[in-house]
Amino acid sequence: MAAFIELTPPPPGRKASRTVRRQQLIDATIEVLARKGFSALTVSDVAKAASLSVGIINFHFESKEKLLSACLSSLAEEYYRNWKRALATPKSTDAEKLRLMMLGDIDESVFTNAKLGAWIAFWGEAQGRPTYVEICSAFDNERSNAIISLCKKITADGGYKHNPKVVAQALESMSDGLWLGVASGNAYLKSAISADSARLATQAMLTAFFPRHFPS
Repeated sequence: MAAFIELTPPPPGRKASRTVRRQQLIDATIEVLARKGFSALTVSDVAKAASLSVGIINFHFESKEKLLSACLSSLAEEYYRNWKRALATPKSTDAEKLRLMMLGDIDESVFTNAKLGAWIAFWGEAQGRPTYVEICSAFDNERSNAIISLCKKITADGGYKHNPKVVAQALESMSDGLWLGVASGNAYLKSAISADSARLATQAMLTAFFPRHFPS
């Protein structure tokens, strides 16, 4: 699979602002989640990855659970901003907005190995932790409604016979599946799904549903 190069900036100075320090700890949490998984993560691991003390983590987040909730919120908000930018692309057609939204799931700003690993770790815990579902649900609902709306407009414009809601669900399910497929490949270093092949699969899916708007 295609490799994503993640550059680690030098740690902020001792007098870094509260916002900078919190983000530094969140970035370290993402890295540890991807490397060790959810259950094995400790506050000490995060402190070591951030080159900071455990006391700094307790000062900014009070507990491991609050640190993890802040980490998930950061990932969800970044993902939200990413697809909202695609939706707001100036002078783009509905088809182009849909294409950019779907391909945005594999954009390198949200699709690094570490962030993908962290997302998978949180997904594995979501059922037993209602707080995590609550953090993402509003974002997920807004995205789902946006994709359904675009599918309705494209269906009407092209005279397609699909149910737009079903098409939207299929596109979102495929996107989730591609993330899981690439994540599995990262774990075993022999993925059949690369980032490039995920992009091709996304475009092929759009072509299958809306051939006049997404010619092969």
